[in-house]
Amino acid sequence: MKTPINLLLIILFLSFNSCSQEDNCENPTDCLPPATQTGAGTFGCLINGEPFVDISGRFNCFYQLVDGKYYFAIGAEDNDRLPQNIYLSLNALELKEGKLYNLNLDIENSAYAGAGFTFSIGDSFGVYTNSQNTGEMKITKFDLEKRIVSGTFSFKLEHPKTGEIVKITNGRFDSLFTR
Repeated sequence: MKTPINLLLIILFLSFNSCSQEDNCENPTDCLPPATQTGAGTFGCLINGEPFVDISGRFNCFYQLVDGKYYFAIGAEDNDRLPQNIYLSLNALELKEGKLYNLNLDIENSAYAGAGFTFSIGDSFGVYTNSQNTGEMKITKFDLEKRIVSGTFSFKLEHPKTGEIVKITNGRFDSLFTR
C-alpha cells in the first residue's frame, strides 16, 4: 500500500513545486524556449529584457516559391505583452542554412529581409525595421525535405507613438513550415 501513497505524494510535491516558466526564471533568457533544431514549433525573444514567448497555438511559418522567387515569413504572438505580435520575413530571397540576413526592410528593392511588430491588434499599428532601425536573422537549420527552419534574431525598432527604442534580443525560433 505504501507504493500508491508514495506515488501520490511525489505527484503532489511536483505539482506544488512546479511554477510557470516565468516564475522560475532567475535570468530572463531562461524563460525562453530552448534553441532547438527539430521543428519544435517554438518562438521566443526578449523585449527590452523581458521574455516574449508564443503560447497562442496559432504559430505561423511558411516558405513558398511564387513566380520563381522565394518568400519566407514567421510570426508569433503573446496577447499578454506589448508588442503583441512579432514577425520576420524574407521577400524574394532564398533561405540558406548558416546565412545571416540583415533585417533592414528596404522596400525600394524587391528582394529584402525585414522584421516588425504590432503593438496592439485593436489599434492596428505596427512598425518595421528600416535603414535606421535594423537587425539580423541567422538561419541555423534549414531542411527543405523535412520542412524544418530554425534560427536566431535580434533587432530594434522605434515605438510609433512614444519614440522609445524597443530592443528585441536573444530571439530564437524552431518550426515546421508550410510550402
